[in-house]
Amino acid sequence: MTNLDKYNEAFINAFGVESSQLEELAYQSIAEWDSVGHMGLIAGLEDAFDIMLETDDIVDFSSYEKGKEILKKYSIDGV
Repeated sequence: MTNLDKYNEAFINAFGVESSQLEELAYQSIAEWDSVGHMGLIAGLEDAFDIMLETDDIVDFSSYEKGKEILKKYSIDGV
């Protein structure tokens, strides 16, 4: 499984969305991405990539695309 697959799977599992919806996802753009859903997504990403995101990065993680930028700081390539 590629890093992009893991990344996408974390969103799909956390929010129950289709892969075709991922590109447009942003915090609170769907009912499932509220504060509780956000922490579920973060936990899924931390497990998938065996990392621990810093608090500032968790707060800044505001969209599917922004998350890709943030993961690059943790040497997660290919997302």
